Amino acid sequence: MCERVLGIEPAGEDEELKPRRTQADKWAMNFQAAKQFYEREGHLQVPRKHVEWTVGQEQEERELKLGAWIGNQRSRAARLSLERVEQLSAIVALSCSVDPPFCGQFAHARW
Repeated sequence: MCERVLGIEPAGEDEELKPRRTQADKWAMNFQAAKQFYEREGHLQVPRKHVEWTVGQEQEERELKLGAWIGNQRSRAARLSLERVEQLSAIVALSCSVDPPFCGQFAHARW
């Protein structure tokens, strides 16, 4: 039916499907990208359209929209789990010691 109606063929036995990433996996990848950005730049004032390149567990390069992710975490701060708030706070604490004006951006977000 797939071939007739949709014009596609089913995957062969030799074709391996990539496992789907959970939201937790995606969050962890973006968090690592934020740490990578901080280590390189010394701050987390990431422009909204910034894209960060990282190397994944399978050694493949990934393009992550870090600027959008950081902005989303700031706007969702009140709804983040305690564990995630603590993880982000660790980076922010480093940022605050280096760049105190940056901390003001997080006052409303509570981290």
